[in-house]
Amino acid sequence: MPKNTGCTGKKGRNAVKAKDAPGPKASCLAILGTGSDVGKSVVVTALCRCLVRRGVRVAPFKAQNMSNNSGVTPEGLEMGRAQIVQAEASKIVPHVDMNPVLLKPTSEVGSQVVVLGKAVENSTARDYHLKKETLFHTAAKALDRLRKHYEAIVMEGAGSCAEVNLMENDITNMRMAAHADAPVVLVADIHRGGVFAQIVGSLECLPPVFRDRIKGFIINRFRGDGRLFETGVRWLEEKTGRPVFGVLPWFQHIRIEPEDSVVIERPRREPPPKMEIPSVAVIRLPHISNFNDFDPLAAVKGLEVYFLKRPRDLSPFKAVILPGSKSTRYDLTWLHETGWAERIRAHARNGGYVLGICGGYQMMGHWVHDSPGLEGPPGKTEGLHLLPVETVLKAPKVTTLTRFCWQEASGGGYEIHMGQTVRRGGSPLFRVVQRNRVPLKDTDGCIGQGGNCMGTYIHGLFDNPEIVRLWLAHIGVSGVSVDAPEGHRARDREYDKLAAFFEAHVDVDGILALKP
Repeated sequence: MPKNTGCTGKKGRNAVKAKDAPGPKASCLAILGTGSDVGKSVVVTALCRCLVRRGVRVAPFKAQNMSNNSGVTPEGLEMGRAQIVQAEASKIVPHVDMNPVLLKPTSEVGSQVVVLGKAVENSTARDYHLKKETLFHTAAKALDRLRKHYEAIVMEGAGSCAEVNLMENDITNMRMAAHADAPVVLVADIHRGGVFAQIVGSLECLPPVFRDRIKGFIINRFRGDGRLFETGVRWLEEKTGRPVFGVLPWFQHIRIEPEDSVVIERPRREPPPKMEIPSVAVIRLPHISNFNDFDPLAAVKGLEVYFLKRPRDLSPFKAVILPGSKSTRYDLTWLHETGWAERIRAHARNGGYVLGICGGYQMMGHWVHDSPGLEGPPGKTEGLHLLPVETVLKAPKVTTLTRFCWQEASGGGYEIHMGQTVRRGGSPLFRVVQRNRVPLKDTDGCIGQGGNCMGTYIHGLFDNPEIVRLWLAHIGVSGVSVDAPEGHRARDREYDKLAAFFEAHVDVDGILALKP
């Protein structure tokens, strides 16, 4: 890997100067994991910003991502949010070559398949498995293209790199690392327990040709006094013959978008019956997508955000949000069957505020039609009747970067949705002034006659402080602090904090000096 041009790591072993100009092929480093949600994405994000601080032109890469958290490139193409975050940390424009294959789960056994930014089909796990060889070559070519334009590529794996039943047709982990001739650093999560078994067991499950590629480890999410784990580090190094490059403490002072909804599967706490602090409820749909929409709200001082799965009285909340969904009709049926639908309607009838974003907006209308069966069996599903709109699901998928205005405020966001929604009453919510950098005059969304129900297709609303202030005032929240800079600048500050934290606990120079 290209290395040090001024910023020092924890130990600083074998520093190498970054290249002045890109060579024919960028060097690669692979960050793989002992399991899902062990912190691979954050480690890649940190390393990308560390390399930027060293003057290295770096790009992230994940051959195949499975997530309903996606975003849009300037070309109007779709890719995983995690790689967009990593591109931001690298201070480059995101490109679909950084995430050539994206799977968006629509059921327990099926996903929408997005290849090089475009949705190509819905596929069962079995059917997708049969296409993996072709997709591997698609992803490999994307990586090869990236390597021509950057000095370094930091690759991210998926799940566990030691799944013996999946290894032969692997797209993202060891096989791609071998294609790139990349050294591998293995990330393990000590918080979930069994970290020694995670690491040693992963090595034992790998054939020697892959095992030899693993050069060392990062142990993530350590709580307590790190000195108490020094004997553990020594044991791992003696047992495996490989270094532990660092032990990352658990942190809460840095806000980096999580990749998957794993982080909201178990809400951190149940909301109290009476709210002393102004609070907003987000309904935790089974197929929730783009839940990162609400990170900026959660950062507002003096405001609480709760993700709710079990139906409950909503009257204590200032507003209820129906988020995006990868399976709108399924989640809409779930709202009806669980009793959530009536709870939400009662909240609106009593003057409570309801906001729908993307799929949530579609659910707030009268009907959602799906004659082609894009999300499952063809048919239609009755909506919540909170807005005078009706939706027809149809291809192609809309993917745009969007600039918009709401009253005196302006902002930017993005749209990712199948289908069109027709407004049959109420008023448009936003004026749209630009899509994919093309100026236009259009409208988006709907606000009902009473003003307490509104919906929009635009994700990323709350990345815009002006919009946050206006919306909070609209729902009657005052006395809170919305002093953060606009979304991108706020995130950029967090990437610098992450890099400094990472450098303090990890031997970055030792990692960047690795050879295949």
